[in-house]
Amino acid sequence: MQSPGINAIVSGLPLGRRVPACIHKFDEFELDPSRFELRRNGRVLKLERIPMELLLLLLEKDGSVVTRQEIIDRLWGKEVFVDTEHGINTAIRKIRQTLKDDPERPRFVQTVTGKGYRFVAEINGAKPQPPETMEGRTPRPPEAPQPMWGRPPRLSGGAEVSRRSRAIIAVTLLLATASALIFLFRNRIFPNQAAQIHSLAVLPLTNLSGDTSQEYFADGMTDELITALAKNQNLRVVSRTSVMQYKGVKRPLPDIARELNVDGILEGSISRSSNRVHMTVQLIYAPTDTHVWAESYDRDLNHAYSLPSELSETIAKEVKTATSPSPRQRYINPEAHDAYLHGRYFWFAGNDQRSQEYFEKAIQIQSDYAPAWAGLADSYGLRGVDNEAPAKDLMEPMEAAARKAVELDDSLPDAHHALAAWYFFFAWDLPHADAESRRAIELDPSIAEQHHLHSYILMAMDRNEQALQEQQRATELDPFTRSWGLGHAYLQLRQFDAAIGELRMRADALPNEAMIRFNLSNAYWHKGMWKESERELEKAMQLLGDSAEAQAEHKAFQTGGEKSLEQLGVKTVLARAQKQYVSPFEIARQYACLGDRANTLKFLEQSYREHYPWLILLQTEPDFDFLHNEPRYRAIVQKLGLPPAY
Repeated sequence: MQSPGINAIVSGLPLGRRVPACIHKFDEFELDPSRFELRRNGRVLKLERIPMELLLLLLEKDGSVVTRQEIIDRLWGKEVFVDTEHGINTAIRKIRQTLKDDPERPRFVQTVTGKGYRFVAEINGAKPQPPETMEGRTPRPPEAPQPMWGRPPRLSGGAEVSRRSRAIIAVTLLLATASALIFLFRNRIFPNQAAQIHSLAVLPLTNLSGDTSQEYFADGMTDELITALAKNQNLRVVSRTSVMQYKGVKRPLPDIARELNVDGILEGSISRSSNRVHMTVQLIYAPTDTHVWAESYDRDLNHAYSLPSELSETIAKEVKTATSPSPRQRYINPEAHDAYLHGRYFWFAGNDQRSQEYFEKAIQIQSDYAPAWAGLADSYGLRGVDNEAPAKDLMEPMEAAARKAVELDDSLPDAHHALAAWYFFFAWDLPHADAESRRAIELDPSIAEQHHLHSYILMAMDRNEQALQEQQRATELDPFTRSWGLGHAYLQLRQFDAAIGELRMRADALPNEAMIRFNLSNAYWHKGMWKESERELEKAMQLLGDSAEAQAEHKAFQTGGEKSLEQLGVKTVLARAQKQYVSPFEIARQYACLGDRANTLKFLEQSYREHYPWLILLQTEPDFDFLHNEPRYRAIVQKLGLPPAY
């Protein structure tokens, strides 16, 4: 179980960076353009090149709004045809994640609806310039767009509307109503193509609330709608991560459908005001871009949680696929549901601390809310596997939350998945981990994350062929969250040629994904292709924004080949361990690359004492193969309860 992956920005073109001389200092951070380095309290942070370029642009503008077009021109250029909308969204998300910035209460980067972004913190002790004004007044933000069938916007200040204005409004409303009636009439009379839809992509619902802080609600309802639709096993539904890359992107729907390999697109909008929720959706047969069905929903906020299930049943009928009756939904307190959606929003953003806070809030409001308990267990687990806190401190609360989720709702896949992760990473109990993982997949086979975890479990059990099949299924369901996943599986199975082929293909498609490069470097290394390995390692470090380390690695390799690079790896990790926590497993891996048996075993034994979660996959790591005959290595394998793979 790992944090949700961040989609790569598909661009391999030069950025043409302009480097000013001054260092930008803001709060506890400073950005040094001359070294292209972001630091927090003196410690260098890893930030990929494109997010770093964007952060630099925002700082240079001194509080002025930076439009999305300015960002495109600066980062990609006017003649580059890439998915820049997705690229900007991804870069902003990575900046906020690195700065620990909350989009709802921004300290640094503020979204200016319909315009772009501005940097709002003091820079070098100077306050940012206020937003541009007109005649001494801050311009009023534009009226929020109204959903279909919604009321016309009120005119401010009680101003009297002219007769001409009233006539224009009346005609506009009449034409809109007539168009809608014609559209609905046509779809009722003429046979539609819904029956030809066997695969579906749910595009992110557009937030029409006029409030960017409501993005979590739109994203959360999109996620729940995808989950509800995916329960229909006769309809292939594209994963959340695959469709989220199209959030805010204006592209022809047939093009999107071809890229996602689906024949149906569901798109729509949602708005929440006071105690009401309004959702408008339409189903489109993508090959001919034909509208086949549309509907508008108005619900009291107390019943908004039931909308995804209701809508999924309606769509199943439209596309004429058999679906089993949905079980009667339990009542969910709207405030608890809102907190849960907040939690999942931060979970997918990689901010597990904030997600945990919101899951706990949901539980405080409604103690029998099973998804919130499962989310809480996930948050505890993520902190453990990401080394944010000692695993021993998280084992007990994670187990309690996972078991509570299963107790409250045994039919909830997320609950069994969380319990499987606890058995695997923390209890090191493979039989129970396998059983819970299988149960989660049985309840919902469409979730890629569940297949990915099950692949790890099977690999630890030395059931390699099944493990590979599970990872292939995970990649098929969601090729974006872990674009490196299948290549990494080949690596773990020592199929290095297959790993290189798979990862090379992914690198060509996603040239800015650092994890692909790291795994490709590792595959080349085990093949003895030192030059290729160093090249990919250097690219990976550059993508993470660590140009200094990339240069050091290049220099070490040029000077003394692979041995110098291995020695640099040990030196670097030990230096980092002097300043911050570094897992003993990571140190052991560096010593293993150097072939140092004594220190490798020393730090593996320390990993066992610290109950390092990833140690359960010890035998899947080819770096440690040279230790197979060592009694101390075999003792660790035995204590872990692993079937010997040597």
